[in-house]
Amino acid sequence: MNMKGKSGKVSYGDSAFMPKEEHLETAVRFRRLSIGIPSDPKDDEKRAALTPEAVNLLVESDNEVIIQKGAGTGANYSDKDYSENGAIITDSPARAYSSDVVIKVAPFSGKETEYLKGNQVIMSYLNVLKLNEETLARLIGKKVTAIAFEKIRDATGVMPVVESMSEISGVTSILLASDYLSNHHGGKGVMLGGITGVTPTEVIILGANRAGEYAAKAALGLGSQVKIFDNSLERLRTFESIIGYRLQTSVFHPQVLKKALKSADVLIGAIELEDLRPWYYVTEDMVKNMKKGAVIIDLSIDRGGCIETSECRALHDPVYEKHGVIHFSAWNLPSRVARTATIAFSNIFAPLLQKMADTGGITRLLKNDPGLRDGVYLYNGILTNETLGQKFGILSKDLDLLLSAF
Repeated sequence: MNMKGKSGKVSYGDSAFMPKEEHLETAVRFRRLSIGIPSDPKDDEKRAALTPEAVNLLVESDNEVIIQKGAGTGANYSDKDYSENGAIITDSPARAYSSDVVIKVAPFSGKETEYLKGNQVIMSYLNVLKLNEETLARLIGKKVTAIAFEKIRDATGVMPVVESMSEISGVTSILLASDYLSNHHGGKGVMLGGITGVTPTEVIILGANRAGEYAAKAALGLGSQVKIFDNSLERLRTFESIIGYRLQTSVFHPQVLKKALKSADVLIGAIELEDLRPWYYVTEDMVKNMKKGAVIIDLSIDRGGCIETSECRALHDPVYEKHGVIHFSAWNLPSRVARTATIAFSNIFAPLLQKMADTGGITRLLKNDPGLRDGVYLYNGILTNETLGQKFGILSKDLDLLLSAF
């Protein structure tokens, strides 16, 4: 195997000092990948899947990375940043989409599927609610193996993409709420937090999870009074232990929540909902009784939302007012801090892509990685996701059985 990368430097990887017979076996398994990164529409998605530094690691390991011009500009990475790290920059979307592995952040659109050559691996967000039957049919016709970012699990059972983006969303939601409470966007001129002699703002968070944790930490750090609601006592206890601070907590009782919302300045919806099963913990009547100028940010909106007045909006137009309450509602909130989110993606996907090359392709990797199998919704054009099958009335197949045939 050629041990030199694109720059001419020796790339040893994990197999450099293996016994001869093991080294030969690794050489047989290794498969050089071409990895395509198309450019997503920048008005709605500014994140990129890989940083230039991550591209360099992949190129040094003898992979080829093809990036469509402008793919990283939303995260303030220039084409030059990528090319200096070994990427091939192309004006042609077709070239990026014709790679062995195509990885992008925004869900695939019907038009984008036309560029795919077929029999490839594609990776992106899935967003079950937004996916339409025509796009799914085209992906099936291309016989692709499709992996959803938000479904992948690691060796410990954690969903790394969801966890990372939840951390970002939690902090960003509080920063946004602070901005929209101020006079800057025509808010009522209230500072999120508290100072001596002034009653602190009240922040209600629905969901004792990772997003809720980071939102609570940010709000407490600013001096706000924080109340946490969840439907699990155990999660509430764990949440308080993680925060290290005695909080006002409650399980979901409609009357208790309704009373708390009347004095709330900010409501963060961070409930982890199941696909196709939105559940409104906050009704429209509850929102009507909130203070004028209060701010609602529903982080569950990509799965239908946990607040009845929430609307799934595009990033370029996420704000609206309803019943005198300001709503910020965009499914891809971390795109507001695209560079941080891109670095977080790279920490996950660069090792995963290299592992795919080292093991000799997607089928070998899937056989050995049950967490990655959780992310697969199409395998060689065969539907393997039961939720999508229910949504579109298509029979889904068991991925483990399909893999056993290869």
